[in-house]
Amino acid sequence: DLPSPPGALYSRKFTIDGEQISLQVQDTPFVSLEEDTDSICCQEQINRSIYWADGFVFVYSITDYESFRLLRPLHQHIRRIHPNANIPLLLMANKGDLLRARQVSSKEGLQLASELGGTYSEVSARESCEGVHEAFQQLCQELSRSCSSCNGEKRRGLHLVRPKSPNMQDLKRRLKQALTSKGKSATAL
Repeated sequence: DLPSPPGALYSRKFTIDGEQISLQVQDTPFVSLEEDTDSICCQEQINRSIYWADGFVFVYSITDYESFRLLRPLHQHIRRIHPNANIPLLLMANKGDLLRARQVSSKEGLQLASELGGTYSEVSARESCEGVHEAFQQLCQELSRSCSSCNGEKRRGLHLVRPKSPNMQDLKRRLKQALTSKGKSATAL
């Protein structure tokens, strides 16, 4: 309901096919096309998100052709970071309630999803969150199947470590150790 800061990380836990799933969604704003090219310009934060992601949701507005045009170069950027990975992709067309202002046809969306090897969904987040929920659930099921066929290898052959949230107890312990060791060396002088 309240506007969230750009780049926010959202977390949810739910169950799919009897398995507890932890979903983290990193909002990745500020991606744009470089002037007169088909290359993207993005912040380093986005590259860090791409490194640890297990799946991708590309969202564009059916009323904004430029948001659609950005997706192919963004996918190419991701492929450069994960050249051999088979990472699930969902292409989500938003603002399905604004048909009169449509600039991107469903056919174009389906064609791009097919080209990128992903699934396609057209939703109206304003009218109903059900379509968005179903699309994310479909992606999570695909991720679950993908991870279960990895023979226990969580990252499908990628040896990239996912960033961890700092554990407050661990931080307190480290701080205490640092302060204690400084205190001892000061006493020894």
